[in-house]
Amino acid sequence: MDLSNLSPAKGATKSRKRIGRGQGSGYGGHTATKGHKGQKARSGASIPVWFEGGQMPLQRRLPKFGFKNPFRVEYEGVNLARIATLIESGKIDVAGEITPAVLHGCGLVGKKALVKILGGGEVTTAIKISSHGFTASAKQKIEAAGGTVTVL
Repeated sequence: MDLSNLSPAKGATKSRKRIGRGQGSGYGGHTATKGHKGQKARSGASIPVWFEGGQMPLQRRLPKFGFKNPFRVEYEGVNLARIATLIESGKIDVAGEITPAVLHGCGLVGKKALVKILGGGEVTTAIKISSHGFTASAKQKIEAAGGTVTVL
């Protein structure tokens, strides 16, 4: 052991930079790491990233476009493959009817969501399923497996 191996004890030093505490700290002086003048040199300076210095912001310079239909009906889609995996894992009982409430219980859709069954994947067991909507391919695959489809 020699002088080159010495270091402060653990917890004895702080890595946080304390500015404006005199010349001896290395971060003192009249500017205290903030440079000279300008908005960011002032006290309480925390300007948002999107602020453009008073210039008209980008989202206000660009024109509005498109159309948002206020009467749009938004469905949450569930693929047949997801339902099939839940049946195989035993989370959904094949004997009972599969409803949006059952799908919500499995964490697939929201509580008050309108559910549409999509045709991605295959169903091998006969299931009784009711939902707010079905794609043509999903309806065909469920009925081909011997299941029934009910539109709510």
